Amino acid sequence: MKLKHILVVDDSAVTLRSVKSLLDKKYRVSVATTGEMAIKSMQRCIPDLVLLDYEMPDWDGKKTLEMIRQDETIKDVPVMFLTGVADKQHIASVLELNPVGYMLKPPEQEKLFAAIEDVFSDDSSGLIGSI
Repeated sequence: MKLKHILVVDDSAVTLRSVKSLLDKKYRVSVATTGEMAIKSMQRCIPDLVLLDYEMPDWDGKKTLEMIRQDETIKDVPVMFLTGVADKQHIASVLELNPVGYMLKPPEQEKLFAAIEDVFSDDSSGLIGSI
C-alpha cells in the first residue's frame, strides 16, 4: 500500500521535527519552512494533504493558501491549518479559501490523526478541527 504524502509547512524547526516524527509512522512526510518553498515542493510532487502554519515570515498561511488556490496544478490539494493562531478574525479570513480544517498547536496526537484520516476518507464532511 502506497503511503499518503503530507507536506508540513512551518517556520519553526521544532514544530517541523515533532510533527514529522509523529506522522512518519503512518505517512510519507516532507517539510517546508516557507510558503514559497511549499509551493515549489508541491509543484514538484503533489502531496495528498498540506498542514500549514498561519504565522510565517514573508508569506503567512493565508497568502500561501491563496497562492495554492491560484495554481491550476495544486489548487485542489486539501490544506489544513496547524497553527497557534486562535484569533477569530484570522480564522474567518481563511475560511473563504476552503481549508479542510483548522487545528491549534500543539495538536493532541489522537485528534491530529483523526482529522487527517477524515480528510483521507471519502465521507469527509465540512471543516475539521478544534478552534
